[in-house]
Amino acid sequence: MNDWIAIGALAFVAVAIPIGMMALSYLLRPSVPETSKRATYESGEIPTGGTRIRFNIQYYMVALLFLVFDIETALLFPWAVVYTDALDEYGAIEALAPMLAFVAILLVGLAWAWRNGAVQWTRTSRVTSEVDRK
Repeated sequence: MNDWIAIGALAFVAVAIPIGMMALSYLLRPSVPETSKRATYESGEIPTGGTRIRFNIQYYMVALLFLVFDIETALLFPWAVVYTDALDEYGAIEALAPMLAFVAILLVGLAWAWRNGAVQWTRTSRVTSEVDRK
């Protein structure tokens, strides 16, 4: 049997099963239209006020910094595993230079974020006055 036939059959099954399940659930589900089903649900509470609220951007900054350094860690581990093999093949400087450049770029980004107050949870009066002067 040709390998492409098997791949095509697998792709067909991978698409047909979810579409079939969605079609079957659409046909079998009960449909009782009422206005309360279209209401916004907020943990069983009746929503009050508007949906636009002020949200502290600091949560996003902390999350982004965490992701950047989490990905850095994920990239450092495989490099550390192959480092000894790279030492034998390329030498210390050629094996170490790309990772040092990568870490240096991340440290420059961290220094920039630190200088702009992105890693501080609340802004001090010094940072606030510097931002106001700009």
